[in-house]
Amino acid sequence: MNMTKNHTGDLKWKELNLPRKLPMTLTNIYYYLPHLREYEDAIFPNVIFGQQRTGVSLVMGIPTVKREKQNYLIDTLHSLLYQLSEEQKKDCIIIIFIAEVDTEYVKSVAESVKTSFPREVQSGVLEVISPPASYYPDLSNLKKTLGDSEDRVRWRTKQNLDYSFLMLYAQPKGTFYLQLEDDIIAKPDFIESIKSFVAQQSQDWMVLEFSQLGFIGKLFKSEDLPLIVEFFLMFCKDKPIDWLIDHLLWVKVCNPEKDATHCEKEKSKLRIRAKPSLFQHMGIYSSLAGKIQNLKDKDFGKKLLHKAHNNPPAKVDTSLRIYQQYTLEKVYKGQDCFWALAPVAGDYIRFTFLNPLKVEKYLFRSGNMEHPGDQLFNTTVEVLPADELVDNGSKFNYPATKDGYLKIGAFENGSAEGSINQSIGRIKAIRLSVISDSPVWAILSEVSMSIKAFLFFIIKCILLLPIIYYW
Repeated sequence: MNMTKNHTGDLKWKELNLPRKLPMTLTNIYYYLPHLREYEDAIFPNVIFGQQRTGVSLVMGIPTVKREKQNYLIDTLHSLLYQLSEEQKKDCIIIIFIAEVDTEYVKSVAESVKTSFPREVQSGVLEVISPPASYYPDLSNLKKTLGDSEDRVRWRTKQNLDYSFLMLYAQPKGTFYLQLEDDIIAKPDFIESIKSFVAQQSQDWMVLEFSQLGFIGKLFKSEDLPLIVEFFLMFCKDKPIDWLIDHLLWVKVCNPEKDATHCEKEKSKLRIRAKPSLFQHMGIYSSLAGKIQNLKDKDFGKKLLHKAHNNPPAKVDTSLRIYQQYTLEKVYKGQDCFWALAPVAGDYIRFTFLNPLKVEKYLFRSGNMEHPGDQLFNTTVEVLPADELVDNGSKFNYPATKDGYLKIGAFENGSAEGSINQSIGRIKAIRLSVISDSPVWAILSEVSMSIKAFLFFIIKCILLLPIIYYW
């Protein structure tokens, strides 16, 4: 299932050079979905793009379908990729399963992913697949169960089939499989938290839960996925996916001769809940037409929308139109995030130090967990040396602006981070300059100016002298 060639430059359907026989663990799929006997390629995915990455620690699966109103996929991906280190990106895969057979729709979603995350697509962090139309059986005459309407039975049956397809594709790619949905937000440290929680387990387990909602944030060992998928397919028309996983645990450990309390105790040994939750449901419009769902995980806790740093004293100003109380002063002091209306070419954010300083490093992070897409795009980082330039910056190998700033960096994937050449000397100001109009609003959630610790101590002492003298 992994042997397709990759071409990220286009979105043509791939000719899959795959064996025509199923692996032994999947042969029963023909029993549960007998229509597949008529289509030899029905379980092989259309791989829109992917780099054939395997051998990672964590594979994340995200099924997505067409919604009547709002689509949350891009925001979900922003949230998952937000603050991931390069090392973490090298050890994971996010598989987006577009569970639709409308070719034009599939291509449009894939194109939006590729446009929003070109580096992640090129590196292999993101893969996009879709099912062949022949994978799905006739869903028009399903038996109504659980008092659900015909539409709901059809919706949940297809959902079970979608999860099964995605899990089978993901199974050989990594050690663990994390089931997510296309309308969630994640805590920035979710990968390290999952890794730590797995390491703490001293007994065998089947499901680790990092959200209490539905089928969000459920972690499985990849080696268990064939068994789990077979159970899902066996009862795909009968019950929703989260109920089926509970029934599977019941079958494995519950004793019919014991009471319900004993059963729950035994299941809790295989299904272990982590707190606080790492994922929160943010969608309102369900993939089931007409359904509104305001599901929230109370264990998710308060969202951290900014990160504080101890920055040197500075005057801040900006040409951006500030939204409500989210001022630039607050993000610089670590009190809140800075939020402004969509930037246009020529806009700036400036930090002018009260005294020129030797700054060693800088970090600017845009977007946050709640609005991961509100990032700074095509924005440069510039510094104003205390000493007047006489060579247009060529001495430092940095281009200079007409007003004497040196362009030392730029935002990539919503962040700008780097070291400052100490030969520049003391710096009067640091400025973020917007080069082109932005389609979205901008949030600055983290600002860090690192100067030498001893120098920072001296500055603080100088500022405190009047208070000490008065006391």
